[in-house]
Amino acid sequence: MSSQVPVKATVPPSAAAYGEASIRVLKGLEPVKQRPGMYTRTDNPLHIVQEVIDNAADEALAGFGSRIAVNLHLDGSISVEDDGRGIPFGLHPEEGVPVIEIVYTRLHAGGKFDKGSGGAYSFSGGLHGVGVSVTNALATRLAVTVWREKQVAQLVFSGGDVIEPLTLRPAERAERKSGTAVRVWPDAKYFESAELPRAELIHLLRSKAVLMPGVTVTLSTEKTGETLTWLYKGGLRDYLQQSLLAEPLIPLFEGAHHASSHESENFAEGEGAAWCVAFAEQGQSLRESYVNLIPTVAGGTHEAGLKEGLFSAIKAFIDMHSLLPKGVKLMPDDVFGRASFVLSAKVLDPQFQGQTKERLNSRDALRLVSAYVKPAFDLWLGQHVEHGKKLAELVIRQAQARQKAGQKVEKRKGSGVAVLPGKLTDCESRDLADNELFLVEGDSAGGSAKMGRNKETQAILPLRGKVLNTWEVDRDRLFANNEIHDIAVAIGVDPHAAGDTPDLSNLRYGKICILSDADVDGSHIQVLLLTLFFRHFPKLIETGHIYVAKPPLFRVDAPARGKKPATKIYALDVAELQAVTDKLKKEGVRDPASLSISRFKGLGEMSAEQLWDTTLNPDTRRLLRVDHGALDVEATTASLTKLMGKGEAAARRELMELHGDAVEIDI
Repeated sequence: MSSQVPVKATVPPSAAAYGEASIRVLKGLEPVKQRPGMYTRTDNPLHIVQEVIDNAADEALAGFGSRIAVNLHLDGSISVEDDGRGIPFGLHPEEGVPVIEIVYTRLHAGGKFDKGSGGAYSFSGGLHGVGVSVTNALATRLAVTVWREKQVAQLVFSGGDVIEPLTLRPAERAERKSGTAVRVWPDAKYFESAELPRAELIHLLRSKAVLMPGVTVTLSTEKTGETLTWLYKGGLRDYLQQSLLAEPLIPLFEGAHHASSHESENFAEGEGAAWCVAFAEQGQSLRESYVNLIPTVAGGTHEAGLKEGLFSAIKAFIDMHSLLPKGVKLMPDDVFGRASFVLSAKVLDPQFQGQTKERLNSRDALRLVSAYVKPAFDLWLGQHVEHGKKLAELVIRQAQARQKAGQKVEKRKGSGVAVLPGKLTDCESRDLADNELFLVEGDSAGGSAKMGRNKETQAILPLRGKVLNTWEVDRDRLFANNEIHDIAVAIGVDPHAAGDTPDLSNLRYGKICILSDADVDGSHIQVLLLTLFFRHFPKLIETGHIYVAKPPLFRVDAPARGKKPATKIYALDVAELQAVTDKLKKEGVRDPASLSISRFKGLGEMSAEQLWDTTLNPDTRRLLRVDHGALDVEATTASLTKLMGKGEAAARRELMELHGDAVEIDI
């Protein structure tokens, strides 16, 4: 008989010293200095300079400026000048501090929050009010000069702090009437390289000139004495023609449409898009999109709207002329894959992914751009039938090549593949890059998902109840559980251990997505499935194939307010619900009783349309890729052992006692 020796737990000194004084509150611009990567790109200072350029461009976009001048100085500083209205420098009515000082020293302060009629900036990229304040925080020196109301104001900062207070003097007769000049010395310690990427800066400035016909943009370099000037009057067409590397198959398709006051029931007045599209049989594509002059290098919902509009129009043209061969099914990428484009969207209240604004997330932007592009392309194809048929031939060839490649993949799998589970509703495509499998909690939600999915690329596998905790289950016993057996057969990969080199050639889906209710039980199911994949399919996590879908917990039905029509807004959790209601109050919803707030008890309560819009649609859903995050594999293993191990009840209890107060339960 063996005896057990009790082990005494030791508390490290750092844990023993943890108390009220351990909690630190970061004030002012300290958060930016502590974690600059949360607010800007840190590979080089271009983005913090771009924040200043964007402010000058917003003045021109609002119709108050016609010149933007950028100067690269010998001492490594960069100055940006405009002839806009100039930043106000009087005292703020509530803060009692000069407005210009607030703009450069306070996060979430600026003139771009008021997006309604009469706001200083109806259409701008500024959204969070952290732009130039981040520039200021990450600069050894920043000097601002403003010409406004026949006065000249000057203010100098260092590391975000005022070192030369605001001074005012009368403007001399020869000086400009209004405008702003900002000179910034980026602090090299915050960036991997202190050098500005010249090619990217030139591209940025050139695109600003293209998107603002009539505005002169210059770049001067003191070291070489060189000055580049851009002034475009031909707009997007000239820019695209000069940038194309291959001869277009058909003439360029260009257009623009912005909502008028008569269309305000659908979109706010002034919202819309301008575009120019070229199609080529081969060659590298040029794809550039902008929202309120902000370059969105990662695309977003406005690009998805252009894609949807082009595809819907050409598909209708092909159907009308009976051009589609039997057995060929068109996909949006068959059209979009050979398209080069420049897209400039105007959105009243843009929602970006992150402060760097590289991707637009506004769901309304998809509908906005698509609603204007499709009818314009329908008309263009009707007026240019021969060109339309040439494009249709290209699209059909792309679809045939895609389907042929899919058939080759199917043959390589051979006849040795296990019979797929009966409850799996598979997708039609065999393209690994596009295919997605959703592991759905419950048959009810599975039914809605089957009706709401994209049958071409999305497969549904409903799971009954909670999956087995597989943390301590031997690999050769996994298939005794029917749910796990069905998951393994559906994805086409055998269980394996960390460090193994499993055969992924039979993998059937590029994305394997866990879709469960937005409640405690749903979170438990997520953990059980993540445990399964981490323990027995680690290569799928390592290669980025595992995802978690984030369905919303609330739906808010908001009445019409101002120029905004009645809308349905989804909120992920209580915090986001509060943010939505606060935003609606700012937009004019004064009576909270006019808001209808519904809570989804589960995915099964969602209609197929709601499930598609919030969770399945690639353009509007929230999908998180699973990786180890800040932890390494060993640390993740230790954490999961504590959470899922059968003999770890004491460790779990200690964990709950330490962190139980941090858990928020929403009932």
